[in-house]
Amino acid sequence: MDAITQYRPRLPAPVWERVGTDCRRAVTKAKPATPKQARDWLGALAHAAAHADACGQPTEAERLLTPEAIEWYLATGYAHVDESSRSNRRCRLNNLRRALLGPDLTTGEPAAYSGSDSSRPYTQAEQAQLYATARSQPTDALRYGCLTLLALGFGCGLDSPEVIPLRTHDVREAPNGAVGVAVRGARTRVVLCRTAWAPVLTETTTWASQPGQVRYLFRPASHARGTNTVTNFLAQAKKQPGAPSLVMGRTRATWLVDAIEARMHLPTLMAAAGLTTLRSIDRVLPYVRNLTPEQAAAALKEF
Repeated sequence: MDAITQYRPRLPAPVWERVGTDCRRAVTKAKPATPKQARDWLGALAHAAAHADACGQPTEAERLLTPEAIEWYLATGYAHVDESSRSNRRCRLNNLRRALLGPDLTTGEPAAYSGSDSSRPYTQAEQAQLYATARSQPTDALRYGCLTLLALGFGCGLDSPEVIPLRTHDVREAPNGAVGVAVRGARTRVVLCRTAWAPVLTETTTWASQPGQVRYLFRPASHARGTNTVTNFLAQAKKQPGAPSLVMGRTRATWLVDAIEARMHLPTLMAAAGLTTLRSIDRVLPYVRNLTPEQAAAALKEF
């Protein structure tokens, strides 16, 4: 198609010389239906390849078009644009992937889901940055407040409205070492904290507690419990250069994605998350890593 051979994305000449041939090969093999689709696919793939090239990563199209590689590129090489632009770029790359590599499922096309920044889980590196930022806060109140949010978000999958009313005695440690949280409100339940975050939750609970007193777990010295309690606190916290912002919706999304990837039994997952519908899970599915075709085929055959 002439559109593929004639169109050249706006990249520095040396970069295009390194990645252009393979990008054109892949788009040609994908057989775009229109010249516009050819240009859209070639432009999106070329910029993803240029970013991979700058980071010292492989630039072969088939490796750039896995769901994980696409999300990595959008998070690290295309984060400076607004969400609509990222969604548009994600759509073009995913469409190219399916045209080039076939459907994600061996039995046909998967259901279509769209991701959003509020549902994007934190990477392991980002979680480490958030933890380091919490530990480096200049006061005990800021330090333990941040650690409480991290433990309840990453460890228990709680969101802000569930964090605000918790008391210190809502955190309970079982004889076997498990740490549970009795969640209050409309989604009343007991959630066991993930092992990695249980010591942090125990530490922050000990700090917030006073013998013989009923104390709030988060910001125990403050009796104001408005809907903006968490956001007001985070506005006061000190942020390290390069560290991501702490967003409770994203910590909960991280917990959900990790649970899904761990193959947690669906009714157990929904009960622990306080869900009655699958809408919240829909929003995080774009970020769940797919099985390889071989693993998917084995799972479909053996279940």
